[in-house]
Amino acid sequence: MDSSWVENGTLSPFASLSPEPENSSSGSPSPSSRVPQAGKGPGGSPPFWDTPLNQGLSVFVGLALCTTMLGLGCTVELSQLGGQLRRPVGVLLALLCQFVLMPLLAFLLALLFALDEVAAVAVLLCGCCPGGNLSNIMSLLVNGDMNLSIIMTASSTLLALLLMPLCLWIYSRAWINTPLVQLLPLGAVSLTLCSTLLPIGVGVFIRYKYTRAADLLLKVSLWSLLVTLVLLFILTGTMLGPELLASIPASVYIVALLMPLAGYASGYGLATLFHLPPHCKRTVSLETGCQNVQLCTAILKLTFPPHLIGSMYMFPLLYALFQAAEAGLFVLVYKMYGRDTYKQDPLIEDEDTDISYKKLKEEEMADTSYGTVATEEHNCILMEPAQTAL
Repeated sequence: MDSSWVENGTLSPFASLSPEPENSSSGSPSPSSRVPQAGKGPGGSPPFWDTPLNQGLSVFVGLALCTTMLGLGCTVELSQLGGQLRRPVGVLLALLCQFVLMPLLAFLLALLFALDEVAAVAVLLCGCCPGGNLSNIMSLLVNGDMNLSIIMTASSTLLALLLMPLCLWIYSRAWINTPLVQLLPLGAVSLTLCSTLLPIGVGVFIRYKYTRAADLLLKVSLWSLLVTLVLLFILTGTMLGPELLASIPASVYIVALLMPLAGYASGYGLATLFHLPPHCKRTVSLETGCQNVQLCTAILKLTFPPHLIGSMYMFPLLYALFQAAEAGLFVLVYKMYGRDTYKQDPLIEDEDTDISYKKLKEEEMADTSYGTVATEEHNCILMEPAQTAL
């Protein structure tokens, strides 16, 4: 068992919940008991979760989370926050998408595929997470509203401090009779969320004071997203081999495939209800389906007992794989069929916006009102003075 769960020679209360096949009265083993005992050789070496490699992975996941949150802070510009607070459409959409639609989708999928308590908690946790940086990249590729994308990602991260543990507690009641849900570490989840405020605040300060450094850190954080996922797949696959992936039920793979797809579709539908323009619909769609998988992985590895969560800490990685692939298809379809329709969007502006076409035309008329040019049929050009109201 991990040393963090042992104190003064006494095991933590979670130790009594560790699977013991010889005394098990159930006919089917729990998911954690199906995890291959990698590293447990003839010499009686400890299981994978009690090895230095697993502890190193936990440190690596924590550092990757800090880097991601630092990059998220670097996307926030204080000069734009006032306008967003006066028209909090982005905050409202983030609230509805990340803490109403996605947790509900995760809950329904967990019930539909009859997931056990461990897999259900992993799916619910991923569904309750705020938006991730991947949505900002994809929104840029489909010519989305970048201001809306950034404000939705940032606001959902701040709202997660309160709403993520609340949603996780509400939707996990369906599995309340299981040991994992009864000892759900909501306090540790909240503490992990609060720990992300420091790198976010540092990123906002760097953006405010040092713009070029913020741009560099943003690129580093985006690359760390890819590197983190690849390294976790490689290290876990090297140590545990294909047996780990084989221990995950097929229904979990199906949920990981359907969940981001359902998020993209429901986000687009919600944006349609708000009568948003097409480029904003694409942005809200991507923001809804793209979750912060680094945060989900960190919470699963750092707050849950490893012998209970078992192989389900791999679910955020599976979700990241499918959400990136499906978002890539979204971008590909847009590049092939949607570019011409987007170019016509700015020509249809009947509603008031922050900088409307009508307002710009009024300013041009005010600048040229000191004199007008009149033309007549005989190729004459006459300058006519115009009176301006003082």
